[in-house]
Amino acid sequence: MSDVIQQYRKAEDPIPSRMTAWQVYGAGMENVGREGKPEEIGVPEPGPDELLVRIDANGLCFSDIKIIKLGEEHPRLKGRDLRRQPIILGHETAMTVVKVGANIRDAYHVGDRFIIQADVLYKGQGMAFGYLLPGGLEQYCLIGREIIEGDEGCYLLPVKPETGYVEAALTEPWACVEASYRVSHRSNVKDGGVAVLMIAPGEDLADYTYDGLGRPCKVLATDHGQNYAYDARQSAQEMGIEWLSVPAAPDWEALSEEHTGGAGFDDVIALGTPDPDLFERVARLIAKDGVMAVLSEEPLSRPVSIDVGRIHYENITYIGSTNRNVVSAYRGWRGADLTKGGVVWLIGAGGPMGQMHLQRALEKPDGPSVVVATDLDLGRLETLRDRFSGAAEKRNIALHLFNPNAMEKGAFEEKIAEITGGRGFDEIVVLVPVPAVIADASRHLAAHGGMNIFAGVGIGTMAAIDLSGTWRQGARFWGSSGSTIADLRVMLEKTEAKEVVPNNSVAAIGGMKAAREGLMGLAAARFPGKTVIFPQIPDLPLTALTDLHDVLPNVAARLKDGKFWCKEAEEELLRTYMGKDATADAA
Repeated sequence: MSDVIQQYRKAEDPIPSRMTAWQVYGAGMENVGREGKPEEIGVPEPGPDELLVRIDANGLCFSDIKIIKLGEEHPRLKGRDLRRQPIILGHETAMTVVKVGANIRDAYHVGDRFIIQADVLYKGQGMAFGYLLPGGLEQYCLIGREIIEGDEGCYLLPVKPETGYVEAALTEPWACVEASYRVSHRSNVKDGGVAVLMIAPGEDLADYTYDGLGRPCKVLATDHGQNYAYDARQSAQEMGIEWLSVPAAPDWEALSEEHTGGAGFDDVIALGTPDPDLFERVARLIAKDGVMAVLSEEPLSRPVSIDVGRIHYENITYIGSTNRNVVSAYRGWRGADLTKGGVVWLIGAGGPMGQMHLQRALEKPDGPSVVVATDLDLGRLETLRDRFSGAAEKRNIALHLFNPNAMEKGAFEEKIAEITGGRGFDEIVVLVPVPAVIADASRHLAAHGGMNIFAGVGIGTMAAIDLSGTWRQGARFWGSSGSTIADLRVMLEKTEAKEVVPNNSVAAIGGMKAAREGLMGLAAARFPGKTVIFPQIPDLPLTALTDLHDVLPNVAARLKDGKFWCKEAEEELLRTYMGKDATADAA
C-alpha cells in the first residue's frame, strides 16, 4: 500500500475549517443545493460526547429520490421547514473518525472506521441518519449521542481496516436485500391482542383445534345462532380471555373502533372460506403486524383486492391451512429465503436493487438451480448477461434473461411453463412497484411458493390476488422495508468474509460536485446499478464504469475482470486524487 493510501487511512491530516455539502431546501431537484451546486459550510467542532467523522463513500439510494420528490411531505420530515432547516441526504455511508470528544476518548479513536444503521431511535423518537440527522452527502459529519447512545445501542458498526470504503458503504442497501429473506411472522395468536373468529355459516367451532395457540386479551366470535360457542367461551374465560359473541354480519368497522381504538384486529381467523366481499372488508381492518388465517378446503369464488403496500410496509400476513388445526396455519411458515435447488423469478432485475437480488441468488451456496430475470429494458438485460452469465455458468445455474413485452402474446406463458415444468416458481421477487404485475405474477407461484414484494409499493396500493393458495397450497406473501442493526451486522460479516461482494453492484462513481447529477441519473434510471459518491474527491465527474477507461484509464485498468469495482480500483482512485501528482495522473 502506498504512503498516500496509508496516510489517508490514518485520518491524521489537518481538518479544514470549511467543507462542501449538498443541502436540500424543499421538494424538487431544483432545491438540491443552491442553483444546482453544492455549498461551502463550516466544519463542525465535536462536543465532549460527539465524534467528527470523515465521509469516505456514500451510495445513492432511491429513498433519497423519495425525499427530493416529497420534500416536507415525506413521512419522516413532517413539520420540518426545509427552507429554514435544510437536510443533508445520504445513508449508505462509510466513515472514518477524525476527531473525538473528550468524554468518549477511551471508546473511540482517530482512524476508527464505521458504517451506520440509518434508522436511529433516540428516547423513543425516530430521527434517521440522512433524514432528520445530517447524512453522507457532506465531507464531514457530526455523530452525536442520538447515534452513539441510541435506544437500540450504538448505531455505528466497526469496519475492519482492510475493508474497502465502497463495499462498506454498500452493506446498507445489501442489508435491505438480506432483510427481505429473513422475514418471519408470528407463530401464534398475539398475546394480549384482539382476535376475531370469523365463523362461516355451517361451520362448527367444536370441529377446530386451537388450544395453546396464544392468549389474546379478547376474542370476537361471529354467532350464527348455534350453541357451539358455549364450550369455547367457557374455556377462554378460564384462561382469562374475554369472549364476545358478535352478530353473523356485524359492523366490522364499528367493532374495530370500539375494541381496538381503530388500530385494527391483531388476528383474524376465518373458519371456513369467507365470502370475498367480507374477506376484503375485514382485511382492511387488520392491525400492523397482523395476521389473517383461513382454515378451509374450498377456494374463494374470485380473487380479492388486498393492500399490497401494507404487506410491504406493515408486515400484514395471510396464512392458512386445509385442516382444522389452527396451529398448523400459524406454524406452517415456509421461510422467506430461496429454496435450495429451486426456481426463482426476479421481476425488474435490471435495476440497482434487482442486480443485488440476482447476485445473491447466484452466489448463495444453497441457492436455486434456475433463475429467471426479466426486465423491460433490453440494455439492462444485456448488462445482466454481461455481468452475471459467467457466475451462473460457474455455479451450474440455469440463468434465463428476457423481456416479456418483447415476446408474442402467449409466448411468455409458454416460456414460464417450459422453464418451471408447469409447476410454477418456488419464489417470485417483485422489484417493480406495479400492482398489476404483482397480481399477474402471483398466478405463477408453485405449491408452497413465496412472493417477496420487495418494491416499495405505497400503502393503499391494491392488487387483486387469489389468496386461496395460502390455505390450499401453502403460498406465502411477504415484504420488508429497510433493515435492522442485526441485518446490517450480518451483511457486514458476510462482506468481510468475502461471502458477498457488494462492489459488484457498482455501475457509476463520482466526486462530491457530481452528487446532484448522480441523483438525477438515479431518478432517470440512467445506470444499471449503484452510483457511489466520494465526498473527499470534489472534481471527479459522474462516470459509468463502462466509460471509466476514457476518464481514468489507470483506475479502469484495476477493475476486476475489467468490469467490476474492487478495492484495487478504489485505492488507485484515491492515489490519483490524493497524491502529489493528482492533476497529472487524472489527465
